[in-house]
This record gives sequence, structure tokens and C-alpha cells, in this order.
Amino acid sequence: MHPRIEDYALVGDEQTAALIGKDGSVDWLCLPRFDSGACFARLLGGEENGHWRVAPVGADRCTRRGYRPDTLVLDTEWDTEDGSVRVTDLMPQRDKAPDLVRIVEGLSGRVTVRSTIRLRFDYGSVVPWMRRSDGHRVAVAGPDSVWLRSEPEVRTWGEDFGTHSEFTVEAGQKVAFVLTWHPSHRPRPKLVDPYEALSRSVSDWRAWSDRCRYAGPYRDVVLRSLITLKALTYKPTGGIVAAPTASLPEELGGVRNWDYRFCWLRDSTLTLGALLSAGYHKEAESWRNWLLRAVAGDPADLQIMYGLSGERRLPEFELPWLPGFARSAPVRIGNAAVDQLQLDVYGEVMDSLWLARRAGLSARPHVWALQVELMEFLRTAWRRPDEGLWEVRGERRHFVHSKVMAWVAADRAVRTLEENPGLPGDVAAWREMRDEVHEEVCREGFDAARNTFTQSYGSRELDASLLLIPRVGFLPPDDPRVVGTVDAVRAELDQDGYLRRYSAETTSLDGLPGGEGTFLVCSFWLADALHMTGRTVEARELFERLAGLVNDVGLLAEEFDPTTGRQLGNFPQAFSHIGLVNTALTLFGAEGAG
Repeated sequence: MHPRIEDYALVGDEQTAALIGKDGSVDWLCLPRFDSGACFARLLGGEENGHWRVAPVGADRCTRRGYRPDTLVLDTEWDTEDGSVRVTDLMPQRDKAPDLVRIVEGLSGRVTVRSTIRLRFDYGSVVPWMRRSDGHRVAVAGPDSVWLRSEPEVRTWGEDFGTHSEFTVEAGQKVAFVLTWHPSHRPRPKLVDPYEALSRSVSDWRAWSDRCRYAGPYRDVVLRSLITLKALTYKPTGGIVAAPTASLPEELGGVRNWDYRFCWLRDSTLTLGALLSAGYHKEAESWRNWLLRAVAGDPADLQIMYGLSGERRLPEFELPWLPGFARSAPVRIGNAAVDQLQLDVYGEVMDSLWLARRAGLSARPHVWALQVELMEFLRTAWRRPDEGLWEVRGERRHFVHSKVMAWVAADRAVRTLEENPGLPGDVAAWREMRDEVHEEVCREGFDAARNTFTQSYGSRELDASLLLIPRVGFLPPDDPRVVGTVDAVRAELDQDGYLRRYSAETTSLDGLPGGEGTFLVCSFWLADALHMTGRTVEARELFERLAGLVNDVGLLAEEFDPTTGRQLGNFPQAFSHIGLVNTALTLFGAEGAG
């Protein structure tokens, strides 16, 4: 039986990440970066597409598992008739090469454990050449080389295009495996001591977690979300990937399968706010600096997403040899939405840089000059239709959220000049733009008969992004139009207590067949909006339900299907965890301030 999305846990080294199932199998790992080809791709196919399972012989799912408190070190335990055993998984901070460490420890009795590893480079399509060298098993194919060793050395043999080991551990005995990747044309990298790596990883993660300022209700869930965001950060540049996975389906068996191993500008303000509020100024500054590098250039060429280092070309293609998770095809790599026009990103960039300035992040030369160029472009471009926040692959429209974020851009530019009158800029023109956008949205994007803003001009459809109107300051929370919009979105987009992104009718108009689950960050936005409109008790009840959706190790995917009780979409999803952190800070900020 194929695992569920929520059956997985994450370990990583802030440059890539592995997903490990409850059966002890590493089913997804891209080396050396988040966006590299996967050498374990069972997540999107079968065992023949690459995996690494370490578990007691004859055992299936583990008895229990969990992260060591305040770390990204995973312990998985099995109780068997012969005794109990633990497997500890981690990816230590790398020197030059990425390592995956798996330590088997006997807890009681005498347990026989088997390791089965099938390396398949290039997303499960390339079977490497295997050889022995200096106590290692070495796999080589094209540019990739992986070295596998154990301490102490255990008997290893090849069978069925896999590498197998079998050994017995008693209480207190340990066997450690280390898998190391490096370019095949380079010498073997320095060996990692697995036990020293474990000790250092635990202490480093706990030192990082101790910096968290939040001390309110649900602190464990909030901190786990922050640790997850840290794990999704590409340390060399500060960029944060939307998820470490590609093509996990938004509908089981459906076609809404996308590659999320890139950095989205839509996440920028919410990410920056979460990191700053929780006390992680260094990470916030790294994210701000990535943002500045990525968006540098002609404002007309601003993209909705970029690669880990700010790469602009992210071509989309399909992998026909992979059947997809739960046979959800096609499996897509890259993301063609990179070429879409989404005017909201200008507002998100301006809002992020305004927030960074107010938070006292270190100044960077030419930042304001870049913002001025963005505003000069947006002064005329805001009138254009676009694909909108949700990247619909259908006809462009005048999305209300896009226009609201254009207003945000003008508002933040005006407020920056008001607070820093020495800076250059056409404040009068930007005030005029701000007023014009506001007037047009309230005229064209508001359905007076239903007392709600709509998804786009002239439509009757609703959109969860409308819940951000009070959050960004477009209208005050007590404005009747805001209250009416919150009530309408809540009524029309609700599915069993959670929120869909947009109306069911829109699903058939976004260029794709089929449906999707409820979108978790939208439900967090609803909790925020309920709180802002004076319904804090209901907001906290909704937050409690959402916090209860995390899997057994505290992780959330992009979506949730209330009918089947399953998580859907790429996993773990930064946007969902950002929503959880920000909503906790909104609801419990006063009592949670550290």
C-alpha cells in the first residue's frame, strides 16, 4: 500500500532535504540541492525508482517516531517480538558534500535489521554502476557519485539492482550508515563521523530553537513550523523553497501536480513578518537579501518565482517514466507559471522592503532606487489583467487581489517617503495612483447586492485572498464591506469547516480539469480575519482545528481533504507553516511574547 503524504517526515541540511516514511524508507532525496534530480524517487513511483529502507526484518510501519525536541533529528522505533530498535535520521550541516546519516540502535532484545538501498539518479531513471572501494559501496552515473559506508562495517551484497545489508543489534549496540554525494569527477570528500554529526546537529538545532521569542499557546507546533521553514531555507543564498517536493497531487489521481522547489515572491511579506516576529532577524535579513538579488533588473521582467540562487529560467517538462504519487500524472519538473504576469508581486516586494526598513534590517545601497523603478513601472502596469495569485492557467482577468496589492505598493511607497522625506520620489503621483486604484477596486470589484468583494471585476465568484484586504490595510477591519466579505467567503468557500481557495465554478475556468482540497493557508487567513473583525473566540477555535491537522511529527502539506482526512499537495509546504506561525502570533501575540 502506497504511503499517504502525511506519513512522511523531513530531515535536511538547509540545502536539500529527504522525506522518510513510517516504514523507515527514504523515498525522496534530491542531491546536491533542493532542485537537483532525485536519486530516491519512490515518492512519485515505485521501489524501482529509488529508495533506502532501514527497518527490522519482517516489520512494516514503525511503532512510534518523533523529532528530538527542538531539532530536525528524527527517531523512528519498532517494537518486535524479538525486541525493540531505533533508527535515527539526520542530515548534518555540510562542509562541502551532503551526507545522510542513519544510525541503528538496539533498545532491547536482539533484533535483525535489514538495509535495502536502490540508487536511481535523474528522478529514478538511471541505474548507476556499483563498485567497492575502501570499505564503501560506490555508485556512479554521469555527473553523480554516491558513497555508502557503515560503522562498524556490516556484510553487504548486491541483489535485484539494489544493495543490501543484514545485521543483528542487541540493547546498546549501534550501526551507523553514512551516504555521501559528490561530483563524480572529484575525489571522495572527507569522511563524516556519524556520532559526532548527531551530537553537533542536536546541539546546533537546540541553540537555534532557543532564539524563538514565542512562548504562548501551541508553542511546540509554532516552533516546529519555524524549524521547518529553517529546513526549507537554501543556506548559501537565504532563499526559502515553497516545498522540497515536486508533483505531489492536489487531487489524488488528478493532474494538478506542480514543482514547488523554487522561491515565490508571494510568500515574501508573510515570511519576513513571521521570522521577524519570532525573533529570527538573521534569517529575515538573509531572505530580504535573496529577494533584492532576485528582483534586480528591469521592473517589467519581475517574475513570480525564482530559483534558489535567483535563477530565472525554470522550464517545465514531464517525466513519463514516473506514474506519480497515487498514480497522479503527469509528473512535472520545473514550473511554467514562472512566465505568468502576476501584478500582486510588486505589492509584495514593496511591502517586504517597507517592513524590512521599519524593522531596522541593515540598509543596502540602491534598494530605494530599485523601489522607485518598480513604482514607475507599476503606475501604468497596474491597469492590466493578469493570472493572479493562484496562477490560473486560463484567461487573464482583473483580479481584485492583484489590484489591492498594487494599492499596497503605492501605499508603502508613499508611507516610506512620509517617514523619510529626504528620499527621492514622486510622492504626489504615487498618492494619486493609490487613490485611483482604491476607488476602482471599490467600484469594479465590489458586489453591493451581496455586500462582498469578488474574485475579479464583474464576476460573482469569491476568492480567499480577499480575506487579506484588512490585513494589508486596504480597508479597516470594521468597515461593513470587510465584514461582509469575510462572511461571504466563509459561507461560500467553506468545506466541512475549512476553506477552498476559490469558488467551485472557478475550478472549471482555471484551465485544468478536476478539483483540489481545501487550501490550508486560506483557513489561517480566515482565522486572522475573524480575529480582526472581533470574532476572536471563533478564530481561536478555527486555529485549534488547523493546528490539529499537523501529522504525527508536526508537518503540514499545502492542502487538506476533509472528506478523506488526507493531506494533499507538496509537502511540507512553507506557505501552510507560515500561515500557522503568523496566525498564532496574531491570536496569542500578547501572551506569547518572549
